Amino acid sequence: MSHAMIIGGTRFIGRHTVRELLDDGYDVTVFNRGNHENPFADDEAVAHVAGDRTNENAVERAAREVDPDIVIDCVAYHPGEVRHATDVFADCEAYVVISSGSAYDDEEIPKREDTTALHGCTDEQAADDSMDSYGPRKAEIDRAVAAAADEGVNAMSVRPPVVYGPHDYTERFDYWIDRVVNHDRVIVPGDGDSLWHLVFAPDVASALRTVAEEGTPGETYNTGDRRLPVLSEWVELIADTLDTEIEIVTANERELGAADLAPDDFPLYRSYPHVLSTAKLAELGWEATPIGTALERTVEDHQASDRTGRENGPDREAEERVLSVLDTL
Repeated sequence: MSHAMIIGGTRFIGRHTVRELLDDGYDVTVFNRGNHENPFADDEAVAHVAGDRTNENAVERAAREVDPDIVIDCVAYHPGEVRHATDVFADCEAYVVISSGSAYDDEEIPKREDTTALHGCTDEQAADDSMDSYGPRKAEIDRAVAAAADEGVNAMSVRPPVVYGPHDYTERFDYWIDRVVNHDRVIVPGDGDSLWHLVFAPDVASALRTVAEEGTPGETYNTGDRRLPVLSEWVELIADTLDTEIEIVTANERELGAADLAPDDFPLYRSYPHVLSTAKLAELGWEATPIGTALERTVEDHQASDRTGRENGPDREAEERVLSVLDTL
């Protein structure tokens, strides 16, 4: 039986990855600071090693203590962390790190791993913690993976777009579920045709396992839902899942301006489509969960939680001002 170490492992993608690996027969150890509630605290099949992944000594100590066969790195945000990890885990069967669709610089449809240009990354960006440098840092992480593979390390990365699903602490998708649950009229910015490729969290977990088992050293693999609804369609699909009826009200930039709002104030809005090709990952045998099943699980978890996502978008009072303007047209 193989032993997997998850760097992270208790919040969102890492939590689903632990479950994916357990279901596939792996022994699992999670390595993290222990700052968040551990959903596997009572599970004897999951060991825990405490430590800060930004501390190189702690990573080296965990490597000696766990001696994993594969490592899944869910919380690497700086390229230096990955360069160090690929050195520490150089003898493992696989080291897989989570990258991001934000690593792409060129706006192409779709974005392909081996042809679409990535962001550059300066030394200042590599050490930065702001969202402005997030894409460049992830791009440099992918380059660090490729460089490690050139030295014989079985290192790879998985590149997801926005992730949704159970236990999503970002609550970006929860915003739209909350709107459908509580209001019969839901404002969708623009014409409702904003297209941002999403991916179901358990599918990211299965992608990480698939790449660890079947991937090629140095390669990066996009992952994403098989079906790509536009934003208004997502809202309709949520309503269908909840077996409720709503009216979608689209509002352009001028109409939103009546309440000092802009399309970018709404979560999951993007002015230009963001679409990732997942053909390369599919060639390894990976498959996405049908979107109806993914939504059922996501909505069920939302209803069982106290998440609303309301802080991610306009408050209802501002939306009501927009609706009142639209009703006069």
